[in-house]
Amino acid sequence: MTNTSKYTQLIKAEAKRLGFLSCGVSKAGFLEEEAPRLESWLNKNMNGEMRYMENHFDKRLDPTLLVEGSKSVVSLLLNYFPSQEQTANSYKLSKYAYGTDYHFVIKDKLKMLLAFIQEEIGEVDGRAFVDSAPVLDKAWAAKSGLGWIGKHSNLLTQRVGSFYFIAELIIDLELEYDTPVTDHCGTCTACIDACPTEAITEPYVVDGSKCISYFTIELKDNLPSDMKGKFDDWMFGCDVCQDVCPWNRFSKPHNEPLFNPHPELLSMTKKDWEDITEETFKKVFKKSAVKRTKYAGLLRNVQFLKD
Repeated sequence: MTNTSKYTQLIKAEAKRLGFLSCGVSKAGFLEEEAPRLESWLNKNMNGEMRYMENHFDKRLDPTLLVEGSKSVVSLLLNYFPSQEQTANSYKLSKYAYGTDYHFVIKDKLKMLLAFIQEEIGEVDGRAFVDSAPVLDKAWAAKSGLGWIGKHSNLLTQRVGSFYFIAELIIDLELEYDTPVTDHCGTCTACIDACPTEAITEPYVVDGSKCISYFTIELKDNLPSDMKGKFDDWMFGCDVCQDVCPWNRFSKPHNEPLFNPHPELLSMTKKDWEDITEETFKKVFKKSAVKRTKYAGLLRNVQFLKD
């Protein structure tokens, strides 16, 4: 067995031990296929007010500009599918936001994985990324054979659907590289048909500026009046395109205690959300990704749904 093969197996076994769903590896380099797609998407202003998407164009497409001397992109998936969901009579939160903010949970695991690599293999330099830097994580995960990018632009796998986070370690160690899997969306258009705001403008293209997640999390201005009645009770994020996807029949509940919701969250009704105080907000979302929208932002979203 070659060293590259041995190191790759070591890393994948440790990733599994740390609780990651799966781990794939691809060669660090320029993402040729993604470049024209990203450029076209930005030129059509599909990023809306997410101006940060326009920054670091070159770095988004080439990890060797992010991590000097990098040779491999190690992509990892972490399941967040919950065992229980919110009560039916409630304004809805995207399932990924039920528990502790995933940035903290995954960053810790990635640091442990990098420390393990350095301990077991030697002097390896690298950086951990959890959707907080210009890295096209879905493209790298697909390149690493972890799934294919579906018509709703999320990564999909036949085994477990799409309810998982994607993260990367970009390291200066040569490894054994995986190959992409085939697309299994077929003729299905469930996600396109179900999107309440018609944000999936064509298969595999999502206009970010029309997405409910964009409106309820990223948009800081007033919500547009022409979207009234189209949010399907989503107050933070949206899971519609994932919920209707046939592959998500195979989603299994996660086993990460930090992703479990605050005890009060699942039973809160529409009335509870309408009357939520800042104190309750801080208690329920103490370490949650919902803090991104702040108390005022969540109230704005709830008001928009209520009126």
